[in-house]
Amino acid sequence: MDITFDSPGSTSARTMASMLAETILQDIVTGALPPGSKLKIRELAERYQAGVIPLREAVSRLAMSGFVEAEDQRGFRVTPISRADLEDITAVRQRIESDALRDAIESGNLEWEGAVLAAFHLVNSLPTVIGDPPRMNPEWERAHDNFHATLLAGCRSKWLKHFAATLRTQSARYRHQSLRSQDAATRDIRKEHEDIVKAVLARDAHLACELLRRHFATTTQLVLEDEAQSASSRKAARTSGRSDSQNIGNVVP
Repeated sequence: MDITFDSPGSTSARTMASMLAETILQDIVTGALPPGSKLKIRELAERYQAGVIPLREAVSRLAMSGFVEAEDQRGFRVTPISRADLEDITAVRQRIESDALRDAIESGNLEWEGAVLAAFHLVNSLPTVIGDPPRMNPEWERAHDNFHATLLAGCRSKWLKHFAATLRTQSARYRHQSLRSQDAATRDIRKEHEDIVKAVLARDAHLACELLRRHFATTTQLVLEDEAQSASSRKAARTSGRSDSQNIGNVVP
């Protein structure tokens, strides 16, 4: 993820806070700290084996980045996720990154093309998912972030690239959630990357931007499908629970 929390001239205490912020952020993105969960400083200190002061600073920095919410007189909690937030991030990311990619294709040189190819080969050489139960491969995730950043590296606007990086980080935890969809295993993300790169190298900005928009939309669709499947399962469980209760009530004297 393209996000850091250090500042020039930072002290060792601030460096510790930065390291903690990045560790907590990773746990938020992967869902180890679930959306909406309370972040109690004392519990976090025990969890991360860290001091209260750098932890409080770390959580405050995450609040500034949008991953944590500060609640008046009640501490902090992980920012909830929602359909509206996901759709908003996706729509804005599609616009920002399309504009940046179009400019990169118009102005990018041969060195940029070479960097795009190298980033593409790296991300597509790594397994997306590892472990049992399956989880996103951290090495792939870093390479994936680098691939998307490299696609835009030829863009002349530093602000477009800055906003694109911010949105890319905000979308990370939704990408993790997309793996839970029943249809995730059928997605050919390597082919999606390959098609984007082919259009970029052909300098076909219209096609490249359209493929990039679809790439983001597919992730969003998988998350929404997972939410729908989960909601259906919860409803079925509640219905079954009521049915069981009714049956128990019928047989108990």
